[in-house]
Amino acid sequence: MAPSAGYIGAEIGGVDLGGPLAPEVVDQIRNALHEYKVIFFRDQRIGHAEQIAFARLFGKITPAHPHEERPPAGFPEILPIDSRRYEENLGRKRTSYDHSWHTDVTALVNPPAASILRADIVPPYGGDTTWTNLVAAYEGLPQELRDLADTLDIKHQFAPRAAAGSQRARKISEANLVAYHPAVRVHPVTGERALFVSPGFTRGAREIRGFSPEQSEQILRLLWQEATRIEYTVRFRWAPGSVAFWDNRATAHLAIGDAAHLGHDRVLYRVTLEGDIPIGVDGRESELVSGEPFLGS
Repeated sequence: MAPSAGYIGAEIGGVDLGGPLAPEVVDQIRNALHEYKVIFFRDQRIGHAEQIAFARLFGKITPAHPHEERPPAGFPEILPIDSRRYEENLGRKRTSYDHSWHTDVTALVNPPAASILRADIVPPYGGDTTWTNLVAAYEGLPQELRDLADTLDIKHQFAPRAAAGSQRARKISEANLVAYHPAVRVHPVTGERALFVSPGFTRGAREIRGFSPEQSEQILRLLWQEATRIEYTVRFRWAPGSVAFWDNRATAHLAIGDAAHLGHDRVLYRVTLEGDIPIGVDGRESELVSGEPFLGS
C-alpha cells in the first residue's frame, strides 16, 4: 500500500478484485478505506458482475441511482458515467454529470456509505477526479468555527441539471429529494467528525436552519472553502481498469471538467453501498423532507 497524498488516498497493489478474496484481505481493504478515505487499484480486468460481487463484500448495494432509468442490461446496480449520454440527458457535452464538489446524493436522507468507480474508456489525458478529506477539513477549522458548525443543519436538495423534457428531468421532479443534514456528521465506524457540506447539493438550497438566505450563503461559502482546501485533496489519473473506492461519509469529490472539448469518450461505471442516516455530534439525526430512503439488497 502506497499513500497518495498527505491527508488522503492510498494505492493498493497485488489484489485481484475479480477473484475470491480472503476475509483478512477484505478486512485490510476496509481498514485502509477508513484510514485513507479513498483507495485506488490499477489494472483490474473486471466487468459489471465482478464489480458488484466485490462491492457486496462491504455492504448492501443500492440500485444505480435514484434518477437512473437505463442501467446496463441485467445490472440495475450499475450507474454509467458515460460522456456519450450527457448531450441527450443534460443538453450539452460533458464528461460527468457534476463538475462541482459534492458527496454522492446527499439529497437523500441516507446518502450512500461508499462508492466504487471503475474506468473502462478514458481520454489519453484530462478527465481526472479529485477527492478531499472532510475529516481533516473539520479538524483544521478554528475551535470557534467547529463549535458553530457542530450546531448547524443544512438543507440538501437535488438541483435539476437535466435537459428540460428529458426522462432524467422527469425522474428528478418525481423523486424530489430533499433532506436536512447536520453540517458535521459522526462517522459510524471510526467516530471521526467530518464536515458535511456537499456544495453540489447545498448550492441550490442555500439554506441553514435558523439563518436567513443571505447569512446561510455566507456561512456555506466559508465552509465550502474550508472543505475543499487543496492540501486536503488527492488527484487521480484514470486508466482503463483503474478502480477507486471511497468513503462517502468522509469525502467529497470533483470530476475535473477539462476533457469534454477534446472529443474523447469517457466511460466509467459506479456502484454504491447503502448508507446510514447521518448523526450529528449531539446525536441528532438527519431529517427527511421529501423523497424516500434509498435502500439496497
